[in-house]
Amino acid sequence: MKIYKVGGAVRDQMLGLPVKDTDWVVVGSTPEEMAALGFKPVGRNFPVFLHPETHEEYALARTERKTGMGYKGFEFFTSPATSLEDDLKRRDLTINAMAMDADGRLIDPFNGEADLRQGLLRHVSPAFAEDPLRVLRVARFASRFGFKVAPGTMDLMKQLCTREELLSLTPERVWTEIEKALQGKYPGRFVLVMRACGALAILFPEINCLFGIPQPKEYHPEIDTGLHTLMVLNQAARLSDDPEVRFAALVHDLGKGETPPAQWPSHRGHEERGVRLVEALCNRYSVPNAFRDLAVMVCRHHLDCHRVNEMKPETIVKKLEQMDVFRRPERFEKFLLACEADARGRSGFEFRDYPQAGLLREARRVAADLDTRTLAAQGLKGQAMAREIRKHRIENVSKVFKPGQ
Repeated sequence: MKIYKVGGAVRDQMLGLPVKDTDWVVVGSTPEEMAALGFKPVGRNFPVFLHPETHEEYALARTERKTGMGYKGFEFFTSPATSLEDDLKRRDLTINAMAMDADGRLIDPFNGEADLRQGLLRHVSPAFAEDPLRVLRVARFASRFGFKVAPGTMDLMKQLCTREELLSLTPERVWTEIEKALQGKYPGRFVLVMRACGALAILFPEINCLFGIPQPKEYHPEIDTGLHTLMVLNQAARLSDDPEVRFAALVHDLGKGETPPAQWPSHRGHEERGVRLVEALCNRYSVPNAFRDLAVMVCRHHLDCHRVNEMKPETIVKKLEQMDVFRRPERFEKFLLACEADARGRSGFEFRDYPQAGLLREARRVAADLDTRTLAAQGLKGQAMAREIRKHRIENVSKVFKPGQ
């Protein structure tokens, strides 16, 4: 038997990136031999084993055959005669189809090293088009590395997007790819690649329809709402590594997609329209609650943050309470980052100061500065306590905050 390091571990090592997980392929062995050597079997559909000491994954070299629709519609085959090249050939992209032997020698039958140097995402074989999940994976790798998609690979992705198979992907698998893409250095590229191949219109029509919708030029020199969304997402990536902040930035303006054309370029009321769309998208893809809650909060209240210096103290306190910032200060900080990304995600505004975040943060700080134990000692309870707390919060904000300052 021979053992090779494969896939992402080889790719990342060649790019000089940290290698988090290492996968191995075993050639010339059997499940029985692996078990006899102390490896623990964990694979259901094909033989994968955990090393008895390192607990890294070791998979027997295998081939595959398309048997049905969707991500799980494959049957895998393995035997001692299956070669390393047979195994690598079933992989999606050339940059993921490289291996290294025990001496560090590169095995690269599909020229993945050359594509790494050129920054190119290229499919290994026509079998690429058998797995619809690969559309999202390519877009995700574009987000992570900033690479371009080879024309032939884009053609195959477009073919997949004309089939029902893209809709056969489970919500969990779709969300996994989105979350990984949002952690990439260039998350806007995920949206661009998905749109170029047609997948955005199928899987995320709420985002796709934003392209071509105009906004007021005096506030949005870029005019196009889809372009603004990309700019906000890129600003969020510059401001924060947190995928929750980036997701909120991506969906913050969904409501503009339902503005009647007769009202363009105005989008009055888009915040509440957007909340419904964000919630529906999150339900459709089983988005975790933390992502959903922040996205809804940003969608509903981002204009409040932008206009905080125009508000009366009582209005500020009301908005802070609606956002539950006194119990959830960590989420509030993420909200401020997403709002700053929105403000800067406009042509010519990319590096402007955003004092509103500091103003709202200070308003929260002084509003929270009260002694509830003293109020409780006065015998206040229930609604009476709530009214007194709000009164003190407004008084505290009034001392440091004046409308129009």
